Amino acid sequence: MVASLQTLMDTSDLRGAILLYDLEADTYYSNDFGWCKKGQLPASTFKITNSIIALETAVVENDSSLFEWNGEDRMLDVWEQDLTLKEAFHYSCVPCYQEIARKIGANRMNRYLDTLNYGTMDVDSTNIDRFWLQGESRITPFEQIDFLRRFYQSSIPISKRTETIMKRMMIMEENEAYTLSGKTGWSIQKGVNNGWFVGYVETQNKTYFFATNIEPKGPFDRDAFVRLRKELTFKALKQMKII
Repeated sequence: MVASLQTLMDTSDLRGAILLYDLEADTYYSNDFGWCKKGQLPASTFKITNSIIALETAVVENDSSLFEWNGEDRMLDVWEQDLTLKEAFHYSCVPCYQEIARKIGANRMNRYLDTLNYGTMDVDSTNIDRFWLQGESRITPFEQIDFLRRFYQSSIPISKRTETIMKRMMIMEENEAYTLSGKTGWSIQKGVNNGWFVGYVETQNKTYFFATNIEPKGPFDRDAFVRLRKELTFKALKQMKII
């Protein structure tokens, strides 16, 4: 356990865990390894896996494939436009990915989830477009990192083309010091807000993986909660002298 990581959590009035993994040293760091073994809904972090399966099944052709907006009201203004797969991924467009999941279908989705060994998902024809947002699907921070590590090391059974498209699409920040790739997520179940930020950082000579999972301790502040998933992770990466 790294006490300084718990301090970051406490000063943000949150409970949860920041899990970091040094690939080269094969070493994990966290403020709470117990929390890292607890399963949560994957929420929009599942867009990584949903995109992989969509590309593998040819439900979408590539990251420039277009999702046309049908004019309906959506939760976020940024979703109310035509979006490419890459834009839908970065804007975390739920309706776009619900459309993808319906086209994949429950049978193919389950088959690929088994092959990819992704958490414990509960998928059938009745929940195909929301199983990652509500219900009994679960993935732990450890499982998030395990999946990302296998993806990064080209050891999940997908085409090189899909891997290349995904690695390009997942990049969130790139500079001279590091490249950071990842995805946020947010679910609300039984009144509990649960937030994710998962991904990996490539420095000049090392690669680190991260899975941050948080819940509010006190009154819920939506804007702060949305911001803190990434903010906490960046602070942890800086504190551990990774970036």
